[in-house]
Amino acid sequence: MATAQATPVRPARAGARRGPLAALRERPAAGKLLLLALAAVILVPLVHSRWGGGIWPDALTADLSAPLGEVTDWIVSNRDNHPLFLYFFGHISNAVVLSVRGVYLVLLAFGWAGVTVLAAAVAWRVAGIRLALTAAVSFLVCGLLGMWVPTMQTLALMVVAVLASVVLGLLLGLAAGLSDRTFRVLRPVLDTMQVLPAFAYLLPVVLIFGIGVPGAVLATVVYAAPPMARLTALGLRGADGGVMEAVASLGATGRQRLLTARLPLARKELLLGLNQTIMMALSMAVIASVIGAGGLGDRVYQALSSVDVGAALAAGIPIVLLAVVLDRTTEAAGRRIGAEPTGPALLRGWRGWTLAAVVTAAVAFVGRLTDGRVWPEDVTVAIAGPVNTAKDWMVDHLYTGVPVVGGTADLASHFTSGVLNPLRSGLTGLPWWSVLLIVAALAWTIGTWRTAATAVLAMAAIGVLGVWEPSMDTLSQVLAAVAVTLVLGFGIAIGAARSERLERLLRPVLDVFQTMPQFVYLIPVVALFGVGRAPAAAAAVVYALPAVVRITTQGLRGVDPAAMECARSLGATPGQQLRQVQIPLARPSLLLAVNQAVVLVLAVVIIGGLVGSGALGYDVVFGLAQGDLATGLVAGAAIVCLGLMLDRVTQPTTRRQRQES
Repeated sequence: MATAQATPVRPARAGARRGPLAALRERPAAGKLLLLALAAVILVPLVHSRWGGGIWPDALTADLSAPLGEVTDWIVSNRDNHPLFLYFFGHISNAVVLSVRGVYLVLLAFGWAGVTVLAAAVAWRVAGIRLALTAAVSFLVCGLLGMWVPTMQTLALMVVAVLASVVLGLLLGLAAGLSDRTFRVLRPVLDTMQVLPAFAYLLPVVLIFGIGVPGAVLATVVYAAPPMARLTALGLRGADGGVMEAVASLGATGRQRLLTARLPLARKELLLGLNQTIMMALSMAVIASVIGAGGLGDRVYQALSSVDVGAALAAGIPIVLLAVVLDRTTEAAGRRIGAEPTGPALLRGWRGWTLAAVVTAAVAFVGRLTDGRVWPEDVTVAIAGPVNTAKDWMVDHLYTGVPVVGGTADLASHFTSGVLNPLRSGLTGLPWWSVLLIVAALAWTIGTWRTAATAVLAMAAIGVLGVWEPSMDTLSQVLAAVAVTLVLGFGIAIGAARSERLERLLRPVLDVFQTMPQFVYLIPVVALFGVGRAPAAAAAVVYALPAVVRITTQGLRGVDPAAMECARSLGATPGQQLRQVQIPLARPSLLLAVNQAVVLVLAVVIIGGLVGSGALGYDVVFGLAQGDLATGLVAGAAIVCLGLMLDRVTQPTTRRQRQES
């Protein structure tokens, strides 16, 4: 009897002794926060007594303006006579100019009909008749809009930039894929290159190569090569171990293993890298219009300067069409790898390509005889006038005087005064060490101590660079725009996940919005909202929204049907199914959507420096306009650090995800 009474008592006492530790094991986030709080209690008084609170202390900053200014002066003084520029950079510049001009002359030699048929023929051989018709119609629309010559200029620049990006990316990817040490060295470099804003690439390139096509092409190459390098390395490192052992057992050399096994096994990753490189090169080619790239980007930039929505749309539509055709073609090529050939047997393989080449050559020859090098000017449709008329009507009726809301100007003013200003004041008013603590808490909760250390060091680097206040201003704009993006994106995605009809209606809209260049978003936003931080945030929301909607919709639709059926059988309402089943199971996709929203919003908020967003975006634009390497590069480095910190606090590590699963 005594034994029976003692049995329930001992576990109760043991449980009481182990209760707090057991609770911390069950909730590791609480343990991390408790440990961080204990460290803060010890360290914060010491830090505060030595350096104080408020903004980042001057004693912990490093002035880089003097050494960077000396570098700028040396480049400017020696650009015309130093052997490095005459015999190295000069030859590179000449090669780029000759290459772009050669491709452009070839396109003109084909004529508008030949180029259209060539695009349709390649699309037909790669993806079928439907995409061939899409490609042909897309190029015809470029001509109808009166943008044939700018389109060919952009296409020529794209061809050279993409080829150079692919070669550079392949070389870096091969080195990283075949060597662990090279992979570890290149990984942070590629991370930095992808986070660094596009404008920051332009400044050093302009100093070395000047205004014009060479600088635009080389900036595009540097911006577009990292995806090719990453995916090449991923494909090579992910090669099937069994296949590689079989090839090695047959006595193949390292070169033979690479050419006959690794590269063929990585074909899908290589084509995906090509796809991503093309899309990023097209985006950068538009941004590079700021330094004289010409083509469609120059038309968009001129329209931005004069707030001409019609002209911007006329140049923006061909950019979207080019992006859609190139994206669909490379994507289809990746899908067809390893698939059974389709279509008539007589048109498969080299016979089909021969037919495409013969038809293209014949059409180009006929066009040459009829002097059809460029699109005829009398066969164009001017959309700038009607679009500007519609824009003027919207401005007249929506800018002010709208019942209840007051108009877009009032919305921008209220958003600035009610959201952006308090956020900026709150972030700049916080003691600098408290910002580091908040970042550490967020990053450590969602990841590991390495994640937290990286995020904290990134924020500390911003302070050391001496741009703490403008960085907090930029951070406030990013946080506000991300919040609006997530609210709208999650709401739309929930509707699209529940309704296939709504998803089908949204798909072409999202395609257009995802391929539209960033500059184009700024123009209607400035027309409706004026200039300032609110228009930049609005453009960032529109730019980031499609990615959030796509990722969230895919995540919600990808939830296990058995779990959904079980919830329905238990009588759960649609709201309960969403809250208790879909959202928990789709959590990785939702976190990825948050991460992508942060990255995309940051990119456009920086470009918003052109329309008065201020902060780091203004510093980058000012440095580019004035050739001030110190201002531009310091702001660019701060943006990299800000992007790195935001990435770490919004994306859990693989280890963390495994623990939660």
